[in-house]
Amino acid sequence: MPHNRQKKIALVNDYTGFGRCSVAVQLPIISHLGVQCCPLPTAVLSNHTMFDSFSIQDFTAHMDEHIAEWRKLDLRFAGICTGFLGSADQIAIVDGFIREFAGAGTTVVVDPVMGDYGRPYATYTPDMCARMGELVARADIVTPNLTEACILLGEPYRADASLEEVAVLAERLGEAGPARVVITGNVRDGQVVNVGFQHGEGSFIVATPQCGGDRSGTGDVFAAIIAADAVNGIAFRASVERAAAFVGRCIERSAEMGIPVTDGVAFEEVIRELD
Repeated sequence: MPHNRQKKIALVNDYTGFGRCSVAVQLPIISHLGVQCCPLPTAVLSNHTMFDSFSIQDFTAHMDEHIAEWRKLDLRFAGICTGFLGSADQIAIVDGFIREFAGAGTTVVVDPVMGDYGRPYATYTPDMCARMGELVARADIVTPNLTEACILLGEPYRADASLEEVAVLAERLGEAGPARVVITGNVRDGQVVNVGFQHGEGSFIVATPQCGGDRSGTGDVFAAIIAADAVNGIAFRASVERAAAFVGRCIERSAEMGIPVTDGVAFEEVIRELD
């Protein structure tokens, strides 16, 4: 079909109008890296939930309608990338979508956005955590933070876990199904350390200088680069290195400009550095 003459990534995430996160961040980055981005929204928000107030419209009831239209068009995807999923129903829809649309040449990237700082998000029930574990098992690449890795493996969270212990968690996640794993955002001695694992090659560490505090959308930026690079045939470790360096540069530039933390990263200022 003529619709499939260009590499495409199906991006399953919420769309947030202000605050630079999720689809609003990932679409331009994936497009910049030469891959057509096809969003499948899970929700539409005026601004992200870290603000004092926000408007949100749950898109669950419409996701199957969108998928049905893509089915009519016989769309085929080189990649599928998932972000925040707000309910067990959404996880089930995405699981079905992957079963149907992930062909032999499709790379499935799951960013299991479940929690941070040792706790699951308020919306995440034990049933949702279990269902996310099943979704992760279908992925080729997963990009959890340490909290999410511990939830998925049923391990207690320890902020002071050694990098060797984090590497063991990454390998265990890889044994569950994904060929490539990176546990992101581990802060150690003034550095942000990403601990990776790849079947057949073992563990590796990518460290970049810590250049600012947490900002919304950094995980989305990271996952977008990982997904586009995978579709483009970039080696996993090289992709993690590029994603980590670019996130650090985004944070650095945002701090230089005095961008409020709630407003995310000013990736637009430095996106040409991905060329």
